[in-house]
Amino acid sequence: MKAKEIRELTDAEAQAKLRDLRQELFNLRLQQQTARLERSSRIRDVRHDIARIETVLNQRRQKVAA
Repeated sequence: MKAKEIRELTDAEAQAKLRDLRQELFNLRLQQQTARLERSSRIRDVRHDIARIETVLNQRRQKVAA
């Protein structure tokens, strides 16, 4: 996901997407431990998406607080 796409989401949608990505990351790590992970670069991609969503949500919280 691009940051622009994330900014277009509502807070509830962003939170839901964050929850889904965290679940996906958990599943990918589980696959990695059982040697069933085919594309290990997906873990990095999911981690970056999580960071992007958290950054946008943090920016929104700071904007409201200010």
